[in-house]
Amino acid sequence: MVRQSSPQVVRNLAKECNDLIGKHVLLKGWVERTRTHGKVAFFDFRDRSGIIQVTAHENLAPKIAELSLQDVVRVEGEVRSRDERYINPEIETGKIEVHLEKLTIISKAAEMPFDMGGKELSIELPTLLDLRSLTLRHPKILPIFKLQEAIVQGFREILKNEGFTEIFVPTIVSSATEGGAEVFEIKYYDRKAYLAQSPQLYKQIMTSVFERVFTVAHAYRAEPSVTTRHLSEYISLDAEFGFIDGWTDLMDMAEKVTISIIENIRSRVQNRELNPAKKFNLPEIKKKILRVKLQEAQDILFKRTKVDHRDQPDLEPSEEQEMCQWALEETGAPFVFITHYPKKKRPFYTMPDPRDPEYTLSFDLIGISEEWVTGGQRINDYNMLLEHIEEWKNTPENFELYLQAFKYGMPPEGGFAMGLERITKDLLGLSNVREASLFPRDMERIDQRFSVQSHISSKK
Repeated sequence: MVRQSSPQVVRNLAKECNDLIGKHVLLKGWVERTRTHGKVAFFDFRDRSGIIQVTAHENLAPKIAELSLQDVVRVEGEVRSRDERYINPEIETGKIEVHLEKLTIISKAAEMPFDMGGKELSIELPTLLDLRSLTLRHPKILPIFKLQEAIVQGFREILKNEGFTEIFVPTIVSSATEGGAEVFEIKYYDRKAYLAQSPQLYKQIMTSVFERVFTVAHAYRAEPSVTTRHLSEYISLDAEFGFIDGWTDLMDMAEKVTISIIENIRSRVQNRELNPAKKFNLPEIKKKILRVKLQEAQDILFKRTKVDHRDQPDLEPSEEQEMCQWALEETGAPFVFITHYPKKKRPFYTMPDPRDPEYTLSFDLIGISEEWVTGGQRINDYNMLLEHIEEWKNTPENFELYLQAFKYGMPPEGGFAMGLERITKDLLGLSNVREASLFPRDMERIDQRFSVQSHISSKK
């Protein structure tokens, strides 16, 4: 006799309950907040799809008081429409609730070290990061990284539509990509190696294979600074493509990608696919983004601020903010391309401007308040590239694999890179780029603060 197994109960998600009014559902997730009012009690339930209110009456109400925030629970009950007076427009399931019939605690949570039940998370940044595995669950923090996912998806979609191939490149490299001392040296078996400053050399190589390529890569900068806009490890959205007709093709593509990312997010917000931690800062770019040479930008800044930095090779952070304000006044959107940076401020592979070789065919896209994109045309001539490697005090033998691609035919090409955490920070109006990194690395932290680690080590 064949023994028949009992039918498996299907788990429902909170978001699905909008279409299940009058139905019995099974939910599994976390307790976010609890509220009791005599014979009636409520708790906010969270799963991967969102949040829904669970209501308990009479003999089940006391069980809500026994719950701890972040308990993992199994909820069985009936989906009902809320009374119009109690609709919550802030959540996608705000017109419905689940009337509790059975509650099972799957995993009991210890008492949280901060107020997890509040609508805001009012703790200082160091503590926010010290307790990162817990603070990431908060409804004001979790959406930051849903937005970040949407930025990457938008980046991928537009470039796929433009004929780009996604590639995956190493982050352990044999030489410093861009020269200089701001690299992390590592021991690679019995040899010396480095963590990549960018995927630059590999995406250029792959341009000779696929013509148009992009990658989402981790990059590392050993910058000896602690600021609100720098990380030691960050995520770089990189694109590179060949057969350009001129270097302005690169800015055209960077502009198209930037606008597409913003409009993709706007559409997701309108469709309620994204639930913002706070109001998104989504400027509408209705006019062509202005393109201003660095020297012209410095003249504009001098007229606006009366501070003379016209002899400097780059813009200060406050000057980037001022140029965004200028662009907002001129075009209605805080975005501007700054072009023609000095040769000495750009990596060895950057193409000099034929009209003025001390400057380069390079650009930064300054967005909202800071640099979003950096890019430019690359040198595709093998002999010129050799000369530049030596001029930058590098050794050609260290770039042998890279140079192969250029020795055997490379079209005119260039590209750009976007900093994922900075874009996330600016679109959400966050005060520090560390808030836009899941587990930020900087001079003071690898998960734990070094000061905390030293205190623990001293006790052993």
